[in-house]
Parts: sequence; C-alpha cells; structure tokens
Amino acid sequence: MCTSVIVGEKATADGSFLIARSADSSALKAQHFVVHPACDNPEGSMYRTQDHKGATAFEYPLPAHSMRFTTVPNWKTQLHGAVGFNEAGVGLTGTESIFARDDALALDPYNKVSGITEDDIPDVLLPRCRTAREACALLGRIIEEQGAGEGFGVGFADASEIWYLETGTGHQWIAHRTPADKYMATGNQGRLREYEPGREDMMGSPNVIEWAKENGFWNPETDGAFDFAKAYTRNDERDRIYNDPRVWVMQKYFNPSVEQPVDDGRNFEVYLTPEKKITVDDLKAVMRNHYDGSEHDPYQFGLRGDEPWRPISVFRTYEAHVMQVRPWLPKEIGCLVYVAFGMADLSCFLPFYQGLEAVPLHYGMGTDHADRLSVYWKFRKLQTLVMTDYAKLAPIVKNAFRDFEAVTAKRQEAMEAEYVELVKTDAAKAAALLNDFNLRILAEGEALAEKLLDDVFTVRTEDIQAQIFFANRKMKD
Repeated sequence: MCTSVIVGEKATADGSFLIARSADSSALKAQHFVVHPACDNPEGSMYRTQDHKGATAFEYPLPAHSMRFTTVPNWKTQLHGAVGFNEAGVGLTGTESIFARDDALALDPYNKVSGITEDDIPDVLLPRCRTAREACALLGRIIEEQGAGEGFGVGFADASEIWYLETGTGHQWIAHRTPADKYMATGNQGRLREYEPGREDMMGSPNVIEWAKENGFWNPETDGAFDFAKAYTRNDERDRIYNDPRVWVMQKYFNPSVEQPVDDGRNFEVYLTPEKKITVDDLKAVMRNHYDGSEHDPYQFGLRGDEPWRPISVFRTYEAHVMQVRPWLPKEIGCLVYVAFGMADLSCFLPFYQGLEAVPLHYGMGTDHADRLSVYWKFRKLQTLVMTDYAKLAPIVKNAFRDFEAVTAKRQEAMEAEYVELVKTDAAKAAALLNDFNLRILAEGEALAEKLLDDVFTVRTEDIQAQIFFANRKMKD
C-alpha cells in the first residue's frame, strides 16, 4: 500500500521533474540500497523471478548488455526494488498498489502464476530502457502479453518527460505523460481517467476501450466520454476512509483554496496546477503527513490505531523517497533519489546521486530481526522508541532531521557547483568529489540517527525512573 505524487517540470520551483512515493507494508521489512553493475549477458539469458523466490514465476529475456542501475529492494528476495535510476538517467518508482473492479477481474483476472509484479519491474526495465517513454511502453507490452500479477501504478522520469502508468485488469492498462504545469496525487486508487488512442501524451493497451464497451463497463450513449478509472478500477466504501483522505490532504497542501468533500475521491481532479511551485521539501513534507495536529492525527494525542482516516506516513512504511531529475545538470548529479528509511515522519531523507558508484556494505544488510549494523535498523530503532511517547519525543527527532536536511541542501548546492566546473576538465576528479561527498553525507545521517537514539533513550530512562523511583524519606536511595 502506497501514496504517490507526480509533478510536471513547470509545476516545480526549479524546473525539475519530481516524483515522491511512500512504500508501506511492514516495519519488519528491512530495505537495502543496491548498486547493480553493468554487465554483458550470454545469448538466451533470462530474468527469472523464482531465482529470487519472488511473487510469481515471471520470466523475461535479459538484454545483451545490462546498464548499471540502482534499486531499494526487499531484504528477503532482493526484488521489489521500489525506486532507482540507470546510467542513462531513466528513473522509476513502483509500485502504487491499485485495485480493479471485481466484476472486470472476473473476466480478465490478474496472472498470479506468471504475470509481472512490483517484484520485477525495476530489474526488468532499468537495465535496458534509455527513456521514460520507452520504459513505460515496454511495461505496457509486457502487461498485454504476459499479464499483470497484481494491480499497480508506476512512475517514470528522464530529462525530457515524466509518465505514469496504471493497470486496469490483468491485460489492460493506460498511461499519461504528466502535464508540464500540473501534478497528480494518488493513494491506492486508479486515478487516470481520460484516454484517447493516438494522442502523443497517452499510451494504452490496443483494445482498452473496446474491451470495456464489449463487456458492459462503458456505454458511450449513457456514460459519455470514456473514463478508464470508472470502467476498470474499484470505487467503494473502502476508498472513502482508506484512500480518499490521503489524496484530499495532498491536494489541500498544494491547493489550499480548493474545497471538496473528503469522501468524494472519484470526483477529485486528476491533475491540478499547484497554487505555489512545488519543491523537494514540499514532497518530503507530504510523505511525512499524518493529518498533523488535527482530530485525525493518530500519533500526537496518543497512539490511536482505530483512527478511520489512514494517514500517508504510517509506522509500517518501510521507506519513502523523492525522485528528482534536473535536465540542465550532468545526469550524475542531476538525477538523484532522496530515501527515508522506515517511517518518513521520523526519518531523514538521505540523497543518493546517480553518480554514486558504491555504498557501504551495511546498506545491503538487515532482515526482519533488529540488528546493530544495517542502516535500516538504525533508523527503525529510533522510530520505534519515539512512538512510545510521540508527543514528547517526536519534536526532538523531527527538528534535528529538519536542520540536517537544510544544512545538507546547502552543502549539496556547493558540491554540485564545484562538480559542474570540475567535470569540464577532469571527469575522474569530479566523480571522486561526488562520491566522497555522497558517502560523507550518508555517514553523517547515520551518525545523527545513532545520536538521537541515545538522546531519546536518555529521556525515556529519566521518565521511567521518575515513575518508579521508590525513594526513602530523604529522596535519595
């Protein structure tokens, strides 16, 4: 279960392409950051999900040459790669879980035996695709030919375009190029509605309209223009409290003047022009949102698991990220992902540049049992302790990470300016500059998490001691 925002380049403050997504499943689902090196593959080589004990028996030919790419995968299978960039500057985030109509699925079910799922998408597309459009179209063809093993939405970005694809049923899909001056917010729903075959800014399965018409899910005489979401995706009481509030709060954040009922998600605008240009910090804030301070905040006033509105930032978020593409910069620094391990509200968004060549070994460690080495558990332990007294402890952590991110952003700006000049004359020194800087920032972020764990542990120790002091008359021993 996830929440996503896709932003066109003219809707951002600096002209970059932006995508943000939270990935939610289990707090025990440790995430790794992996750099997959470029390699040549023998003729006939196949990618097989079951080689990693993935979700289905999906298979797909490997390219003759696999480009270098990064992913943030599940610890258990090293699949379910979440987000990454390849050496060509193509980035993707996947997936946003969405749900088709039951009556439509009865006729064209998901291929749960050998269909493509979020386990596979980054590892299949990033080694071979050189544009966002190519990656989007290839995923669509795979859905048509082999079927989707589940319902999903996937975002793609490069230096020219940003695309978002959604599945309908097992073999039906459409995709939109996000309008340059607008954004789209989504939370576990089919949101794309308009579709016209042949449009340069749209793609879809060849018979997506005809299939819906033939099977009674769209009647042009009574329904008007074709509506993909209405024809193919679920829209019932489950969406009213689990999904609609998340989309509502994101649209309220970017468009405060918009007034709309929280439970009217199907009628929310798919694309909106933000009232203020969107920044990376805005997307971090959205990924951290939990209806902060309102009556629907499930943390601030005591932990309330029975709160009906599902927030964006939930404890079981195992990572959240912001993807950025800045076409005016060399792709090594122009393409980057900010990753927050664990619950975004109580985590730090660490930058990973496309030009980062390797990460420390403990970024590939971590299981479903806490440990002392993995970067995931360094942040998760802190988050777990803070949740024992959120109102008191969260400000300590949130303020520290906010300050760290602000200082880091200024340091990034300075490093990037130096890189741009240095790469003109010495590419090797520029690469060394970038890698030394990125690794230093990662180490400092980890060190801050460890310090905050000690700080918060000290506070909780004092609190517990005060409650059960059992002092003598002199209040000593």
